[in-house]
Amino acid sequence: MSRPALEVADIFRDHGAIWRSANAGHVSLGQLKVMSAIERCRTAALGGHVARCEKCEHIHVSYNSCRNRHCPKCQGAAAQEWLAERQAELLVPGFNPGMPYFHLVYTLPGPIADIAYQNKAVVYDILFRASAEATITIAADPKHLNARIGITSVLHSWGSAMTHHPHVHMIVPGGGLSPHGERWVSCRPDFFLPVRVLSRLFRRLVLQMLIAAHAAGRLQFFGDLARLAGRDAFIAYLAPLRRIEWVVYSKRPFGGPEAVLAYLSRYTHRVAISNSRLIAFDATRVSFKWKDYRAEGCDRFKVMTLATHEFIRRFLIHVLPSGFHRIRHYGLMANGGRKENIARARQLLGIAVTQAEPRDPGANADEPPMLSHPCQCCGGRMIIIETFARGCQPKYRPATAPLVIRIDTS
Repeated sequence: MSRPALEVADIFRDHGAIWRSANAGHVSLGQLKVMSAIERCRTAALGGHVARCEKCEHIHVSYNSCRNRHCPKCQGAAAQEWLAERQAELLVPGFNPGMPYFHLVYTLPGPIADIAYQNKAVVYDILFRASAEATITIAADPKHLNARIGITSVLHSWGSAMTHHPHVHMIVPGGGLSPHGERWVSCRPDFFLPVRVLSRLFRRLVLQMLIAAHAAGRLQFFGDLARLAGRDAFIAYLAPLRRIEWVVYSKRPFGGPEAVLAYLSRYTHRVAISNSRLIAFDATRVSFKWKDYRAEGCDRFKVMTLATHEFIRRFLIHVLPSGFHRIRHYGLMANGGRKENIARARQLLGIAVTQAEPRDPGANADEPPMLSHPCQCCGGRMIIIETFARGCQPKYRPATAPLVIRIDTS
């Protein structure tokens, strides 16, 4: 894949030092680590390796990735690895119209998103737990699905313009195990659960959990929100939110389970902005593509220009707290009993899944280390001939093309 003409790393390398100096004392250690990782990603600062084609002897130097979960360059490979791991967990491999999957989105209203901005770990966790509990509870209700379901949830904290917009994406199989696990209960082909019922239970759960967190002293408030430190002011702040409708989205994605899984992988490893959306930047401004969901048709796709310091600020507000898990599994997909639940669901669905033959770890012991992709010149195998450490330069270098001077004698 060709390198994008412009990357977030370019902006950080050119303007990061000035931005950090101007905002000293207001930047977290986590944000500083993310900036450093992105600036050093795929440079000699992280070391790398040299590979040579065994046919044409073309030499290619590859620098190591930072593998930071906020780095735009590192998410493609991470998404592919995650996708490969999840393939084995599909209830019905291959296309099967009888096993739909549904995409649900739970969004926090603006006033609670403001609280989340100052209390990310606590409020993002509440968003995860409340959305999962609402979905599992309504699915288990005999008036609705009356089944135990499985959920994979992914947190996003941004909108298309990189503003703070916390929401959770879910992928849920269109059915579940009956209460005692003796049969598989399917939902209607194009309808999973009523979004209004989900929305109201989600609203109640979030507000309850927020009040409990406040009572336990787990919330902190600064600036304009400092007044919410008192219990009465906090309860009054939440009161209007009990009377509005909260946004819950539910739709059946197109395609079979594999298509749904590939669709979800694009959400699991997405960052605030991809390099492909960047258009241009200079000493003072950054321009990028964004999608205005309030508009329709072609008018939805627009270009936004921000001051460079504001672009960097917006990118860094989406750095997650250290150790915070942005992908979580609930119900039948919870880590504790996932394997057994999937096996039981497949048994009830009559799905036979062939087991992959175990690989012999010594089968390729004599093979030299090589790159996963072939030579770009002739398609031959790229054998790794050198590995160099962080901060070092490789001994082997690609041959430079000879300078040819042409003289027109006509």
